[in-house]
Amino acid sequence: MSPVLSYQLENGIATLCLSNGKVNAISMDVIDAFNRALDQAELDQAVVMITSGPGVLSAGYDLKVMTSGLDHALPLVTAGSKLSRRLLSHPYPVIVACPGHAIAKGAFLLLSADYRIGVAGPFSIGLNEVQIGMTMPYAGIAIARNRLSPAAFERSVINGEMFNPQGAVDAGFLDLLVEPEALASSALAAAESLKKISMKAHRNTKLKVRHDFLAALDKAIEQDKETLSLD
Repeated sequence: MSPVLSYQLENGIATLCLSNGKVNAISMDVIDAFNRALDQAELDQAVVMITSGPGVLSAGYDLKVMTSGLDHALPLVTAGSKLSRRLLSHPYPVIVACPGHAIAKGAFLLLSADYRIGVAGPFSIGLNEVQIGMTMPYAGIAIARNRLSPAAFERSVINGEMFNPQGAVDAGFLDLLVEPEALASSALAAAESLKKISMKAHRNTKLKVRHDFLAALDKAIEQDKETLSLD
């Protein structure tokens, strides 16, 4: 489907595989490819599985764009927040199979999915925005507040604390931790299990459960358009 995001449909499971350089930077091209892939997954009525090659899911937004000025960074951050919003309200289950590091927007991909599987190893997962001098956007705060444990929320968002894989499970970034060689089979098993649920009930219940959260996220995205600062 795209050189930065492949799409493979097999037995009702749509696998979206990130492939954008060494750290799978989230660029506007990646976000556009995600949106096209999600359009196709809806047409295919498929469970969505997001993954990448070994070592890193994503290290976050494209730093070349983020450091080139607010005029360039704001559209990227806005598009990224809208992608998270779309994933959180996607009508079919969304799984992330994280093969290693997930940092900043990479970690927000985890927080935007319905089920998250990570791997054991010397990997870092978390929101490092304040470490690199970026004030956390309102949309990021809204997502983190909803998905992380209360204690981990403040440590992560305010302190920029990074977590090892087990810590990421405890914090709320991940639901399951497996050995690297078991990631693909574990993600497939999760997708096969989710295929058995009622998709109509899943969609309607998801929207009920996340109604207030999604409304708050919509408001936050609009706030960020007016107040976003890179320092």
